[in-house]
Amino acid sequence: MTLQAARRGTTGARPVRGADRSRVRGAWFAMLLWSAASLTASFVLAAEAVTLAAEPEAVFGCDINAVVSCGTVGSSWQASVFGFPNAFLGLVSEPVVLTLAAAGLSGLRLPRWMMLTAQVGYTLGLGLAYWLLHQAIFAIGAVCPWCLLVTVATTFVFVEMTRINVLERNLPLPRAAQRFLEEVVRHRLDLLATAVWLAGILLLLVTRYGSVLLG
Repeated sequence: MTLQAARRGTTGARPVRGADRSRVRGAWFAMLLWSAASLTASFVLAAEAVTLAAEPEAVFGCDINAVVSCGTVGSSWQASVFGFPNAFLGLVSEPVVLTLAAAGLSGLRLPRWMMLTAQVGYTLGLGLAYWLLHQAIFAIGAVCPWCLLVTVATTFVFVEMTRINVLERNLPLPRAAQRFLEEVVRHRLDLLATAVWLAGILLLLVTRYGSVLLG
């Protein structure tokens, strides 16, 4: 067995060549940027959570009005779903994503099991982010700019991670589904769908809160 064949057996996927290699590298770079943005927002939200714990009536720079208010969202029970501030999850998970992205940019081919684990974990994180967004809009009645940044960044990290896993054939998919998703990625239809999705969320916010969003 050749060394190349052994590597293929370890990762369970074919080597990525040509234009797809460039697409994978671009996806790693985008992951790095969006994960850094999410980590930054998580640091801010964690600091606000600590401040609120000591001073429940604290006012932050992002407390603009009754709708755009970090304090209102941060004081809700949804801000600590697991018994501690949700922002702490970002402080733990985003450095892992940054490490993966840096390794990918260096040219290292990560094992298939690792990328599958990352995909499953980040899918759960994406679900939590959108549940929290739903709660903010329809239950709390206020939105937090830093939380919105986390949601947008998490969305793009998920999309870019999925792009990588599709192009490197890390996902356990039927051949027809694999070929379909590869074409979607190569024509950037996934990014188009993401842009439409986020535009829809913006439209929802404007429709629900109107001019109140701007104070």
